[in-house]
Amino acid sequence: MTPDPITGQIVAITGASSGIGEATARLLSARGARVVLAARRTDRLAALTQELPTEAVAVAADVTVPADVQRVINTALDTFGRLDVLVNNAGIASIGEFTDGDVAEWDAMIDVNVRGVLYGIAAALPVFRRQGHGHVVTTVSTAGLKIVPTMGVYAATKNAVRTVMEALRQESTDGVVRTTSISPGFVNTELDGSITDDALAAQIRAQMDELGLAPDAVARAIAFAIEQPHDVEIGDLTIRPTRQG
Repeated sequence: MTPDPITGQIVAITGASSGIGEATARLLSARGARVVLAARRTDRLAALTQELPTEAVAVAADVTVPADVQRVINTALDTFGRLDVLVNNAGIASIGEFTDGDVAEWDAMIDVNVRGVLYGIAAALPVFRRQGHGHVVTTVSTAGLKIVPTMGVYAATKNAVRTVMEALRQESTDGVVRTTSISPGFVNTELDGSITDDALAAQIRAQMDELGLAPDAVARAIAFAIEQPHDVEIGDLTIRPTRQG
C-alpha cells in the first residue's frame, strides 16, 4: 500500500480554533500529520489538541503581532525539529457600505487578513529556505473574485493577499517553496462577531445555513494541495457551493 504523503508532515495552522482551521487540523491529523495550532481562543485549542490522533501543540497567537506569529513557527521547530507547511488561515470579515465609514473595522481586516499573512510568510520563509523545502498555503476568498456591495474592504484585503501570494510564487521558482491560494465561497462557519448589524448578520447566517459548504470541504482542498509531490504546485484553487452565484 502506498503511504499517505501527508503522514509525518509538520503543519502549522493559524485560525485553528474553529471553522476551516479546525477542520483542517482534524483532517490532516487523521492522515498522520503533526500539527501546531494557533489562535487567540486558547480554551478551544486546548480541547482540540486533546481530540486529535497525532501529536498536536497549541499556541496562543494573535496574527497581528509579529512576535506571536514567530512563536508559532519557533514552536514547530522546538517541538518537531522542522516545519513543512504553514497554513495562513486566520481572517475576519466585516460587512458594510463605505458610507458607514467604519474605519476601525477596516483597519482590523487589514491587520488580520493582510498583515497576518505577511507576518506568517516573513516568519516561515527563512525556515523553509534553510530546510530546502516548504509550503505556504493561504486561505483567500471568492469575495476578491466577484466584487459585491457591502464587501468592498474585505474583498480588497483578499485581493491584496492574492497579489502577495502570486508575487511569492514568482519569487519561488527555484523549487524550494511552494505556494497555494485557496479561495472558498460561502462556508457554513461561525460569524466572528464583527458584523454588528443584527439583521444583516441574520441574513448572512441564513445564507450560510442554506447553501454554505461544510468547513471539511475546504480542508480537503487544502489537503489536496499539500499531498502533491514537491515538484507539483497547486497555485490557485477555488471552491464554492454549486448553488452559489
